[in-house]
Order: sequence, then C-alpha cells, then structure tokens
Amino acid sequence: MAGTGRVALVTGSTSGIGAAVVRRLAGDGFNVVVNSVTSVDAGQALVAELGEDAAQYVQADIAVLDDAQRLVRETVERFGRLDALVNNAGTTQRIPHDDLEAATPEVFRHLFDVNVVGAWQTTVAAMPHLRETGAGCVVNVSSLAGVRPTGSSIPYAVSKAALNHLTRLLANVVGPQVRVNAVAPGLVDTPWTADWDDIRGAVQAMAPLQRSGQPDDVAEVVVSLVRSAYVTGEVWVIDGGLHLR
Repeated sequence: MAGTGRVALVTGSTSGIGAAVVRRLAGDGFNVVVNSVTSVDAGQALVAELGEDAAQYVQADIAVLDDAQRLVRETVERFGRLDALVNNAGTTQRIPHDDLEAATPEVFRHLFDVNVVGAWQTTVAAMPHLRETGAGCVVNVSSLAGVRPTGSSIPYAVSKAALNHLTRLLANVVGPQVRVNAVAPGLVDTPWTADWDDIRGAVQAMAPLQRSGQPDDVAEVVVSLVRSAYVTGEVWVIDGGLHLR
C-alpha cells in the first residue's frame, strides 16, 4: 500500500554519504527508497534497520535509462508519491591531473554516464511526480572538484562541474513547483576513500577545520536544502573551509 508521508529517493545510498542522507531523511519522517547497483545486502540491511513499512531497496544502475526510469516507477508504486530526489550515485577514478594520456575518452564517458547522464535521466523520470506535489526538490551531490581545479581526476572534476551547471539550469526552468540545489563536498571519509591517506593528510594540514568530512556532515546540509523552501539554484560547498586556502 502507498504511504501517506513524504517520500525521498536517494540514489547510491547503501553506504557513505548516501546512507547518512537516508538515515537523516527517515529521521525527518520521510519514507525512503535506498538504491545501489551492486550492494544488495547492504541495501537490504539498511531497509531492515529503518523498518520495511517506511523503506524499500531497489537495485538499479542509474546510468542505464531503463533502470533509472524503473527506479522512479517502483518508488511511486510503493509509496504513492515522490517529494525529494537526492542524486548521490557517482563514481570516480584516481588519475594524476598531469597524466593526460591516462584520462582516456573511455574514462570520460564512464564518469559522465554515471555522474551527469545518470543524474539527468533520473531527474527527468522523477520530475512529473515532483511537480505533482507542488513543492518537490532535487539535491545533487557534486564535489568541491566541480568548483575548484582539484579532485581525483580531470574527468571527475569536469563531470562535477557539469553537474553544478546542470543544477542551475534545471532550477531556472522547473520552478515554482520544484527546487534544484547541489552540495559540493571536499574529501569525505567513506569506504570509497578509505585508502586516500595522502589526500586526507593534505586536507588536515590545509583546511581551517583541520579534518576531512564525515558522511553526516554532508547529510546535514542535504536535509537542510530539502527543508529550505526558498532556496534553489545553489551549490553549497562543504569542505571545512579548504576552499579558503
């Protein structure tokens, strides 16, 4: 049966930032849909933690159009509506910026397929349902690498810069029914970055807050943007002040 409360879909949400966002939104009373491409057990465990009456796991690859559309469709079929979409699913590849040959067209295509096209086609599929609520919102999880010339690779940074601009372009055309914003974290301690000790040390040495981010640091801002009814088209940097240095 469809739920009666607000509903949020968070892509790439079985660990790290995505899981922290899911927990925060659930704590705010949202019914939540958890998603991943491969981490099925982790997704089902998170649903069990939150309660199956208020959460659902859907395996889907948002880079594949049919999967992105099915993910939105199953969300609405289960809970009857969609109020918030958090495009958190993303990928990267560590390549030194001066190694131009290693940043092949294939790397660019793969990162853009997930980080930009995946977010786009999931948003397009979700838009009719977000509009129907009259107060829908999208939050894209971008990166400091899309704001400054930094990041794990040039293809990654360029994909996140594209996501930031996509955020503003969408915000300009989907109001007043839907708001679109983005968060741009610096280094965040997640399973993906567990062995990035060199970058973590540099962040701790340079950032005014002298630490890397935690998933809940980002989730707190994501939920703030979901709540903020008069904010759209913004890219909120979350980096402990690293951009000041």
